[in-house]
Amino acid sequence: MCFDADALPPLPPLHGSALDARDLVLTAADGTRVAAYAARAEQPSGAGVVICPDVRGLFHFYEELALRFAESGVDAIAFDYFSRTAGTGSRDAEFDYGVHVPLTRIETLNQDVAAAAAHLRSPEGGSVDRLFTLGFCMGGRISFLQATQPDLHLAGVVGFYGVPQASPRSTLPAPVELAGQFSCPVLGLFGGADQAIPADARDAFDRALGAAGVEHTFVVYDGAPHSFFDRKATEFADASADAWRQALGFMGVAT
Repeated sequence: MCFDADALPPLPPLHGSALDARDLVLTAADGTRVAAYAARAEQPSGAGVVICPDVRGLFHFYEELALRFAESGVDAIAFDYFSRTAGTGSRDAEFDYGVHVPLTRIETLNQDVAAAAAHLRSPEGGSVDRLFTLGFCMGGRISFLQATQPDLHLAGVVGFYGVPQASPRSTLPAPVELAGQFSCPVLGLFGGADQAIPADARDAFDRALGAAGVEHTFVVYDGAPHSFFDRKATEFADASADAWRQALGFMGVAT
């Protein structure tokens, strides 16, 4: 698990207004209905972000995060990985996500991301002209992997403690092994004390992206654990504030 059920995203450095926010259901290319939550910026910057949640899927942390991005001028949408196996209904804290994680496949996740991207590019979603993906933990891995999808025409991908190395517990490819296929810039935000992502894994990913000529920036927050980006984790408030600045700056939003 990444965040606790009562986790909250830290507030961004600039706190504006959202035009609207709502639940919606997307339709992927194969016809699958995918639950999502979207928020429109009152003062759009032209940037849009597809938010890839952690292993738990879509829950309130990511709905609020979409709002915080919209308040910062970034149209945002978060989607639910488990619509394909658990339906499009809402999830509570007791949802047994562990049963559904092994059923996820990168091919269908890519379709779900593409459906979310299409929404942001539509007039309904904000008609964004710079599109990014951003994810946490499992979602960070998925976000990194979207850089291998040239048809998305992404301006960049962001991963908060996205695991880059191979893992026997994951059905998803290892980003480090596909670095040569990346087609857009990468921002990686990592906790220096994250036991799931040791320094050698970060370094290997850094070298692989460098060898492939991929523009990338990695920021490592000394002493910060996995899931440091949490309003309750006051001891890591400075790291969270900088992570906001890094992410928004990467998206071309002044802070």
